[in-house]
Amino acid sequence: MDWTLRKAVPADRERIGELFLAMLRSVCRTADVKGYEEGYLDRFFDGGEDWICVAQGRDGVLAYLSIEAHRETEDRLYLDDLSVAAPYRGAGIGTALLRRAEDYARELGVPAVVLHVERANTGARRLYERLGYRALRGEGSRLLMGKTVF
Repeated sequence: MDWTLRKAVPADRERIGELFLAMLRSVCRTADVKGYEEGYLDRFFDGGEDWICVAQGRDGVLAYLSIEAHRETEDRLYLDDLSVAAPYRGAGIGTALLRRAEDYARELGVPAVVLHVERANTGARRLYERLGYRALRGEGSRLLMGKTVF
């Protein structure tokens, strides 16, 4: 394995922002996209239950996944943004990030993991389905997908 998973640190913000823009350009099929608003990532570094998992390789951060603990009417982990740099897709990094998030849900005692995916993003949908995620409902151009982890 030429990469490892770790918790993101504030010094990773710039690279996470670059990966976010690359993901949006790919999904939206346009270069006219905007990055995170100033301060948006702060909550992932404040020591709470929300965090970002990154895949670290020799060349730096290759991928990331934003993980949010939601504790409203029912506890669930929400996976907000998943982005793998194009040269590293297909190497198992996305799968490893998703499995790490599922492990985290179990650590927190949260029974379900949910995420949104663009209906047109068939590659991502196939990945999620292969890992046991199922469509819960349609929401315009997106699907809400979920998986029970215990």
